[in-house]
Amino acid sequence: MPLNEDQPRVAIIGAGLAGIATAIALKRQLGFENFVIYEQAGDIGGTWRDTTYPGCGSDVSGHWYSLSTDLNPNWTTFHVRQPEILAYWKSLVEKYALLPHITFNTRVQSGEWDASSHAYMLILKDVKSGEERVERAEVLVSALGAFLKPRYPYVKGRETFEGVSFHTAQWRHDVDLKGKRVGVIGNGCSAAQLIPQIAKDPSVEVINICRTPSWFVPGGHYVYPKWIKWTFANVPFVLRQYRNFVAARYDIGYLVFRANLKWLSNLARKRLASYLKYKAPQKYWDKLVPDYPVGCKRVIVDPGYLKSMNQPNVTLNFDGTGEIVSDGLVTTKGEKIPVDVIIYATGYDLLAAGIPMKGVGGVTLTEHFEKLGGPEAYLGTTFPNFPNYFALMGPNTHTGHASIVFIEESQINYIMQMIQPVLARKAKSFEVLPSASAKYNAKIQKTLASSVFTSCRSWYKMDGTGKNFAILPGPVFLYWWWMRRPVWNHYRAVGAKQWQKERLLSKLVRIAVGAGVAALGVAVARPESRGVILGLVSELKAFVVKVLA
Repeated sequence: MPLNEDQPRVAIIGAGLAGIATAIALKRQLGFENFVIYEQAGDIGGTWRDTTYPGCGSDVSGHWYSLSTDLNPNWTTFHVRQPEILAYWKSLVEKYALLPHITFNTRVQSGEWDASSHAYMLILKDVKSGEERVERAEVLVSALGAFLKPRYPYVKGRETFEGVSFHTAQWRHDVDLKGKRVGVIGNGCSAAQLIPQIAKDPSVEVINICRTPSWFVPGGHYVYPKWIKWTFANVPFVLRQYRNFVAARYDIGYLVFRANLKWLSNLARKRLASYLKYKAPQKYWDKLVPDYPVGCKRVIVDPGYLKSMNQPNVTLNFDGTGEIVSDGLVTTKGEKIPVDVIIYATGYDLLAAGIPMKGVGGVTLTEHFEKLGGPEAYLGTTFPNFPNYFALMGPNTHTGHASIVFIEESQINYIMQMIQPVLARKAKSFEVLPSASAKYNAKIQKTLASSVFTSCRSWYKMDGTGKNFAILPGPVFLYWWWMRRPVWNHYRAVGAKQWQKERLLSKLVRIAVGAGVAALGVAVARPESRGVILGLVSELKAFVVKVLA
């Protein structure tokens, strides 16, 4: 669908969950249609389109890992698998007629703010033909997410392996694991979901190479019966209240991550250590129980991984990978382990270079981050020197305990308020002030210092040990509260005189109505004051007219 150049244009980068949710909000909240989603792949879904390893799913309940505007009464289980998640988002694309707005097989090569036209100049590339073109957008929303580039371990000899090797983010469905010795490198969320599935076949021998242990909580494997799904679909308010209950239960769990609540942290450690020992073989206990607080690394919802360790075809090795050789791998202690297949379950590089962006004065986003010692953004969403540019799932918006979809919805609702004056042609641009961004991020880092997130090495930090650029240090409902409406004096507005006048008028009207109601009450109670009150009302009216002149 070609954009109307006579109206402000919105460009969304990425047709994953965040991009789709933004497009829905533009339609539902603003009734705005002059937008486009640029997607470099040939289909929607982002991470949930690409990540298809056996057992792949969300570790947050499906009833909270979905849009608040589009509840789904038909989730089959509490924790939902990848095919069902992708089907849900595809159904929303169809419901809201978004396909005409999506330009597939198109990569945004770069973007640069043009101050003269108050718009971003985008260089686009057709990934099939290689042709490039330039498009313009007054508002730019980055919905790329954080999981762009699979991360591989820094070990010697990866290219020398003569068997089959691949990353869980790029699963090889053409590779039959039957009768194979499979080395799985990594023991995070993807490995925990994958290993119980591939180990169901007793002919598959799994050797899991681990580095550091993780905390596990029991998985919610509840299957919703038909009568509950019928109730969700047909009895008013039941599904909404159930979702609210699920969300509250998740979010209260953040208390465990507060370093000053040592009694609660110690209680969590004791209970989760007992769970580990209950499920896993005793021979692994000393290696499996972490020595850091619960939450310092992402807590894994156990999908049967601990139980699978009892199977004769599953072996754990905690020596780490020292080298890859032609027929297997060598641990850091020199033990050679022959394998036929290597699967890298090693997550993503959150610092992978995204799209080169230039803001006011030619400042690049990369230069901005380098100056600050790592990525940061105001409310994880906007950046100084980058007017009308918004990032979903930006710095310090990840959550170790709750729904990222809820976080993104909070961001999107905030963005809709920010761009409404621009789309109505009542303002040219809004740019967050450096002072506001610095103050916000100082608060974030100070709060992180009093949490468990500083207690160990993790992917939340620069190079594992530096600045924590990923985690939101607080309950997500607090973040929702911060994002409920913009603090406009934290932004520099350009070409917004009309909008500012209207906003001032609205504020004065509210004050005048309040004052009028109060005056009426006084006039009724004390008739002798009526003349004075009428005079004050007249002066207030004259003041409003003068301000708006």
